[in-house]
Amino acid sequence: MGVAKGTRVAVLARNSHAFAALRFGLARLGAVLVPINFMLKAEEVAYILRHAGATMLATDSGLAALARAAAALDTRVTQFVWLPSEAPYAPEPGMTAFDDLAACRDALPEPDLHGGDLLQIVYTSGTESSPKGAMLTHDAVLWQYVSCLVDAGISSDDLALHALPLYHCAQLDVFLGPSIYCGASNIITAAPTPDNLLPLIERHRITSFFAPPTVWISLLRSPLFDTTDLSSLRKGYYGASIMPVAVLRELAERLPAVRLWNLYGQTEIAPLATMLGPEDQLRKPGSCGRAVLNVQTRVVDDAMRDVAVGEVGEIVHRSPHVMLGYFHDDERSAAAFEGGWFHSGDLATIDDEGYITVVDRKKDMIKTGGENVASREVEETIYRLPQVSEVAVVGLPHPRWVEAVVAVIVTKPGQALTEAEVLAHCHAHMAGFKAPKGVVFVDALPKNPSGKLLKRQLREAHAALYSAR
Repeated sequence: MGVAKGTRVAVLARNSHAFAALRFGLARLGAVLVPINFMLKAEEVAYILRHAGATMLATDSGLAALARAAAALDTRVTQFVWLPSEAPYAPEPGMTAFDDLAACRDALPEPDLHGGDLLQIVYTSGTESSPKGAMLTHDAVLWQYVSCLVDAGISSDDLALHALPLYHCAQLDVFLGPSIYCGASNIITAAPTPDNLLPLIERHRITSFFAPPTVWISLLRSPLFDTTDLSSLRKGYYGASIMPVAVLRELAERLPAVRLWNLYGQTEIAPLATMLGPEDQLRKPGSCGRAVLNVQTRVVDDAMRDVAVGEVGEIVHRSPHVMLGYFHDDERSAAAFEGGWFHSGDLATIDDEGYITVVDRKKDMIKTGGENVASREVEETIYRLPQVSEVAVVGLPHPRWVEAVVAVIVTKPGQALTEAEVLAHCHAHMAGFKAPKGVVFVDALPKNPSGKLLKRQLREAHAALYSAR
């Protein structure tokens, strides 16, 4: 089909075994994988296809219409590959079936490949700005595999369940890749819902599972949780966003045999950077731990000086995991590596043992009445209310305070909670300027498929909250 070293091949598909096999087949040829968020609209998919210069697009029947629509929007895509999935769809007409490609495995050419060659371009989720394409080499991803094996305890006797989207580098490169690398057994599914996950864990006797906090919370809240045999589960991983301390303690109580790891990083570092191990979960609750084997991490001020213990600074990294830069974006690449270190954009503190605690994204630091408020601190306080299932704290435009601290809350089923109760609780446990000025109750918080809260959408949806007051 003309795919060769350097050819960009995009994948717009839900999880499947074919997705995993295609990923390694492309690497074997020296082609460049471009995984795409399947929740995007056609215009957004087309932007990535154009920006990456993709000429082939792999998809499945559930997303074929979106793939065709996006490819038609002035892209270079001329060929489609159909990937079979869990859903019982027939092959898409006009697309090359994955099984036909798999039958050619003995005829692969021998490309001139080197560790420094480009393996994949992974576009950031766009929770902050327009997507950026992080360029990762074969070496970067393999160095990262080693860090995962050593510090995250991934081993050949694992039976791992992979349920979060493989287009995201956390599931693809922190869990699936290292598991295959060391010879573990793997179950792949496309639906990270309690009704699907809990029976799968029981049926397959799953021993290892990763999910962001939002998915762990959904499992805990499911009526199936207490009736499902989860005794095989031994390793639990979380990341992508901060685990509320109250939920962490609940996991320890309800799954006492499960050892937990908190894995933190960014797409640009392939993506693992720091780790909080099982022995530190309750000793250092809320921390993202310390740098993993092949990473150097610091917390610095604006002059690139290490901050003092307890002071807030930005997390920066150096590592063989780190990206080459952003594809076709020299300006943002230069800014990301200012001072010779990769700038994460995350604000954090570091303690006297070197453990790092993320307090917020730089953009998410709310400045209200001239005072800085870390949304994470307010969220942790609100999570102490037993009626709260999920909460996100954002800054909204305010005529007096410039930005007002606002809590957006999802209550547990059957639980009642009022704005007055939330405000009284916060004022009782934190300084007045940190407490929310208002509370909004919603049925669900917006998230992308990898479980990250989309605070930008919350800001947009509620931007006019105080305009009429």
